[in-house]
Amino acid sequence: MRYLDTMVRIKEIAPSLKFYCDALGLKEIRRMDSEKGRFTLIFLAAPEDEARAVSEKAPMLELTYNWDPEDYDAGRHFGHIAFQVDDIYATCERLRAAGVTINRPPRDGHMAFVRSPDLVSIELLQKGAPLPPTEPWSSMPNTGTW
Repeated sequence: MRYLDTMVRIKEIAPSLKFYCDALGLKEIRRMDSEKGRFTLIFLAAPEDEARAVSEKAPMLELTYNWDPEDYDAGRHFGHIAFQVDDIYATCERLRAAGVTINRPPRDGHMAFVRSPDLVSIELLQKGAPLPPTEPWSSMPNTGTW
């Protein structure tokens, strides 16, 4: 058995790609439209997984856009998608500059949470040992839920 992808339903393609690709830094690997099924699948990969995603079709994040409008709840039962990052502070600053709310700041230099436009929780984990606590992150309060 091997991990292939995590599927997340999205309400709109443009704001979702702005979040996952422009802000978070994932790369679009492939896209498939199904006229019969009335949906679009967009497969994304983290930069360090891009070559494997192209050659092995894994590991990826599958965004599913259903052409007919549907309401999705906050999805707290879903849990989260986790990504390991080289510098959690730089990643959170880049996301904040892109207008993303840091719901659980990386006060410990190790872990942070943000949410996608569709309220999917994204966990960010520092690669290797935690970074030393630093401001403004170490005293920043939580915002909302994650």
